[in-house]
Amino acid sequence: MSLPKSMAYVAKMPDTVAEWLEGRRVEEIECVIADMAGVSRGKAMPSKKFSREERVFLPQSIFFQTIDGQYVDMEIENQWTEADMLLVPDYSTATAAPWAGDVTLQVIHDVLNMDGTPVEVVPRNVLKRVLGLYKAEGWTPVVAPEIEFYLTKPNLNPNHPVEPPMARTGRRVASRQAYSMVAVDDYGKVIDDIYDFAEAQGYEIDTIIQEGGAGQIEINLVHGDPLKLADQVFYFKRMIREAAFRNDCYATFMAKPMQDEPGSAMHIHHSVLGKDSKNIFNSADDQPTDLFYSFLAGLQKYVPNAIALFAPYVNSYRRYVASGSAPINLEWGEDNRTTGIRVPLSGPEARRVENRVVGMDCNPYLGIAASLACGYLGMKQGLKPRSQMQGEAYDADHGLPRSLLGGLDAFERAPELREVLGAGFSDVYSALKRHEAEAFLQVISPWEREHLLLNV
Repeated sequence: MSLPKSMAYVAKMPDTVAEWLEGRRVEEIECVIADMAGVSRGKAMPSKKFSREERVFLPQSIFFQTIDGQYVDMEIENQWTEADMLLVPDYSTATAAPWAGDVTLQVIHDVLNMDGTPVEVVPRNVLKRVLGLYKAEGWTPVVAPEIEFYLTKPNLNPNHPVEPPMARTGRRVASRQAYSMVAVDDYGKVIDDIYDFAEAQGYEIDTIIQEGGAGQIEINLVHGDPLKLADQVFYFKRMIREAAFRNDCYATFMAKPMQDEPGSAMHIHHSVLGKDSKNIFNSADDQPTDLFYSFLAGLQKYVPNAIALFAPYVNSYRRYVASGSAPINLEWGEDNRTTGIRVPLSGPEARRVENRVVGMDCNPYLGIAASLACGYLGMKQGLKPRSQMQGEAYDADHGLPRSLLGGLDAFERAPELREVLGAGFSDVYSALKRHEAEAFLQVISPWEREHLLLNV
């Protein structure tokens, strides 16, 4: 296909972009990055301006903001000079924004200092840093994330509880119907738009299922390169929200949006390839290797220290209750969904480890980076896991921090984990999350007014 000069950049992008365009002219380019929360930030510009390859800048201060938009003072030299970061397009990430009114493309950008070095606090750079440590060992990690979320009735007043959406029957979705095909059909229009958007973006969905909550859906992605999968989850979150808006409902990735429904997780499946492109978790005689057990042990030892990245908000910790279908400890087991670390059924060559602790409210770059960092430390230190859990892990002791402040305390007690993720990033992340946790403590909840106002 012959492209106009102003669209020559399309040749640098995946073939799926040209296929989606089908001769149409690109009108707008969104130059995007993920902030600390995983929210899309950046600049939009006309196609002609993007084609001139002018330098694009954003202030580093966007990484000093909490989820509610507050800026946090830290011991950073010249923090508020609004120093610029350089954005460089990663053309391999280009994809459509099919919900937009104009013909629009999104491109994730690398974020660099003016000397060309990566900006340490950028979540995508944190994941790249961890992947670099794997590469130095001759290892190539492979991941497969699962995306869980709720479709809900629009919640226009934050003081009102979140409610499930209206089904095609005209009745409110009110019951848990895990794996029900009928339940999936109840919001078929949203699912159809998700499929259509994913196809336009060139992404393959492995499966879509009804999860355990009323209006809760799970999308599984095809396993692959951790950076590409994190990019996909980043894009998918926005795309799923747009599909929901189009159908007069909300999509929420909040860990626990409804009191009496289970929470939403981003389970991460991991395996690691060696220099021969074979799974290092599997031996020549198809048995689990020492590295497999050390990866498990790394998760057992370090996930509590990394919990603030897997469960980054005060709401996140509402998932971890024995009655909530989420793990409460880091026991491990084969084909055991009550454990925090599960070894799924598979052929020996596909032997893998599933981290079930990660919440869907995490930044996907940080969730994947931290999970791989825990496994990496386990393998580098030659750690040994506890014995496999037999039976239900919900009957065992609670083994995870119970609050964001507790998780941050645990994070600060693991200097080796902070070093793997980057000391500068870790300091900024801790400061932001402590500010959020302290801000939440200033809010008086309806529960307190109901039970304490006249009774204590």
